[in-house]
Amino acid sequence: MKPPPKPYIIWILGALYTVTPFSIDLYLPAFAQIADALHTTQPRVSLSVSSYFIGMAIGQMLYGPLLDRYGRKPPLYAGLVLFIMASIGCSQSSTVDVLIAFRLLQALGGSVASVAAMAMVRDFYPVERSATIFSLLVLILSVSPMLAPTVGGFIANSWGWGAVFMALALMAVAMIAALFFVLPVAYEPDTSVSLRAGPMLRTFFDVLKQPQFYTYAFAGAFSFAALFVYVAGSPIIFMEIFKITPERYGVIFAGLSVGIIGGSQLNILLTRKFKNASVFRVALVVQVMTSILFVAVAIQGWLTIYTTLAFIFICLSCIGIINPNAAALSLAPFTRNIGSASALMGFTQIGIAALASSGVGLLNATGIFPIALLMAIPACMALAILIIGQRTIKTPVGVSPSSSEMITH
Repeated sequence: MKPPPKPYIIWILGALYTVTPFSIDLYLPAFAQIADALHTTQPRVSLSVSSYFIGMAIGQMLYGPLLDRYGRKPPLYAGLVLFIMASIGCSQSSTVDVLIAFRLLQALGGSVASVAAMAMVRDFYPVERSATIFSLLVLILSVSPMLAPTVGGFIANSWGWGAVFMALALMAVAMIAALFFVLPVAYEPDTSVSLRAGPMLRTFFDVLKQPQFYTYAFAGAFSFAALFVYVAGSPIIFMEIFKITPERYGVIFAGLSVGIIGGSQLNILLTRKFKNASVFRVALVVQVMTSILFVAVAIQGWLTIYTTLAFIFICLSCIGIINPNAAALSLAPFTRNIGSASALMGFTQIGIAALASSGVGLLNATGIFPIALLMAIPACMALAILIIGQRTIKTPVGVSPSSSEMITH
């Protein structure tokens, strides 16, 4: 039996997991400064966020097979070096188009971090502990929306917007050092994994054919989409409808993020007593019921800022419970191709969430009702996927403490 992992390993995995949120949240306060410096508009600067998500979605699919074929560290080194070079390029951008292009490259490099972190959870920890570890990663991840905008605003005001991207580059340098000098190797490269397009697609298709994977990956992704809808719609709800100042909005945004943190930590306690599949199902039902009630109250025009905060807080808390269980249950059936499965799950989550959140802009949502509806629809779809998908799972692979069952795929 392998000795238990050192406590510091979870902090390294958590740091890798936060590369993307810090890459997005850290420079948001500098939008006006970037727009002035590059002689453009803030909406035009916001396209650099979209290009990052495009690069991230593509990168996750590419890195999955690489992490399985060459081991975890070599692709991490390559991706983080690309991230560093692109970050420096961002800091030196002379036009907004150049910034958008470098953000795409930055995401192509940085996306390796989250895929590798998810895969290494299964490398270092037994399957029955994976949901707990994912919950701890969510806790570390949830610090980003509370700290990154404040830190990024301070850096931009003190040294200029370019320094924000240099800070991201320095963060990646520190991660490479931790990977090289501290993190042990827990996975041997699998040379049977092909990097040719045909075999790679077949690997993804084999992963996607696993009923437990597609049930919990897609149900979890649609549940998670409500978070992106909230992020896209929250400025409209709080600053335009309830006339909250930007300063108070920042406090509200940080306060609501406590819901995800609290949910992820409550999940640790729940999964000690109940099966992960049961916790997932109950949390999803609560999310659906809360979302539908949110829509119904919005239709009647009975919402106040306090009831709105309550509905959103409960939904985010449910997502904090659902997300780590979705990851654990999706990856549980695999002893091979874990990197590819992690990449496919991340691609699914980001793709569905990005499409759902785009509805806020496409519908020109100016009231609470359309935003509430956009949060409810993916939640209801998640529950439908779970109900239908569970019927196709003939031999469920549990990740609860009482279960040690594994299958090879």
